[in-house]
Amino acid sequence: MTAKTERSPLITVITPTHNRRETVLRAVESVLSQSMARLEHIVIDDGSTDGTEAALARISDPRLIYVGAKWRGANAARNAGIERARAPVVTFLDSDDVYMPHRLERTLRWFDDNPALQVLLSSFVSLKSGRTTNCINPEAFVSPAMLERTLVAQTIFIAGSAISARREALLAIGGYDSDITRMQDRELLLRLARRFGAQLSGDLDWTKHNSENSISGRRDGYVEAYANLMSKHPHIAHAYPHIPPYMISRQLIADILRGRLPEAFAGYMANRSSKELGYSLPQLVNGYVCGRRWRRDLYTEFRNKFGARPT
Repeated sequence: MTAKTERSPLITVITPTHNRRETVLRAVESVLSQSMARLEHIVIDDGSTDGTEAALARISDPRLIYVGAKWRGANAARNAGIERARAPVVTFLDSDDVYMPHRLERTLRWFDDNPALQVLLSSFVSLKSGRTTNCINPEAFVSPAMLERTLVAQTIFIAGSAISARREALLAIGGYDSDITRMQDRELLLRLARRFGAQLSGDLDWTKHNSENSISGRRDGYVEAYANLMSKHPHIAHAYPHIPPYMISRQLIADILRGRLPEAFAGYMANRSSKELGYSLPQLVNGYVCGRRWRRDLYTEFRNKFGARPT
């Protein structure tokens, strides 16, 4: 074994960030204090103006690689990290999330024990508004077809920091889609599901901090984001005709129950004006009834086979 090989990282962590100096420092600390040492952590700074670069420059660890530039958002930043990655396995950490100490060691063990494995989805602890939720997936390998079904029906827990994959698999599908600003992790996984299955891990190995400025945490704009997702994957509406109207109607009902009537009306009108959606009120009602039943049946099938928990 050459000296170069000995120094080569076994896994690359990619973190996009923008004006999150304090939380990205916390994220970096959680990576550099991992139970395994042969790693690299690439932080892609998307034009921060809050002193992020200076703060990271004070960390004298060669495994931390800072890349500063003005990218076209978090997905372009992630793709820049994938391109620069030196390790065969790539994983992600959002700048407001934190790894538990064993995260990378156990991630690598999955790939080392399964040479054919391309995608791994881990479980995590979610912290939101003072509430702690354990988001635990069943420990099971799911085929490409089943992975797509669970992603469409949203019956498994996913998040950006839960995704690990072989670098070549990510390059083969073109990485993240820079046109997607929300639901980008689901969109990436839907494209991976065209070629690969995924291992689900029930091990809680990272903590998701739901930041106030998180795009995914906003209730407004959901319908537009879902329409964008459907534009990238139009076969979903044909293969799973009840799921898109179910997802839209579920969002509208949630807004109504919370007294967010203007938001519900805006969401309905956004749906009506979308060429990817355009559902009438009767179609939404029928979609909610049928889609809810289909999703429940899939969850029952998944639970009976793998012991799944609903999301």
